[in-house]
Amino acid sequence: MTAAATKVPAQTTSSQPAAKTEGALVSAQGSTSISDVVVQKIAGLATREIPGVHALGGGAARAFSAIRERIPGATASAGQGVSVEVGEKQAAVDLQVVVEYGVAIADLSRSVRRNVITAVEQMTGLEVVEVNIHVGDLHLPSDDDGETTDTGRVQ
Repeated sequence: MTAAATKVPAQTTSSQPAAKTEGALVSAQGSTSISDVVVQKIAGLATREIPGVHALGGGAARAFSAIRERIPGATASAGQGVSVEVGEKQAAVDLQVVVEYGVAIADLSRSVRRNVITAVEQMTGLEVVEVNIHVGDLHLPSDDDGETTDTGRVQ
């Protein structure tokens, strides 16, 4: 009985610190690794959920996406405009964002950051150490008008 009593506290103390140092993705039963692409897509989708975010990516990435959308069967990349670094326990996210005109960029950044951190941490168990946001362009309402109106002389 004394040997069993000694083993139980020894197992409890050895497994508790291991759980704290190993993280949610590593346990006694095995480990889980998460690809950068998974975190990239989660962050991209979480960013697009925030009102005021018009698009993700720089000008070249958006142009390539517009071409890809015209190809039958092709889908837009959920990770466009998102780059990530994923370690065993932590992740860092960099976003390139196009913002709608009239939106307070500081408030938008806080909302995006909060949503990305929550989504990535809940879905992956990784700790998000930083979310860097680069506002690369501003979308003006008149930008859409040029795409929808017919400017041809002959009808």
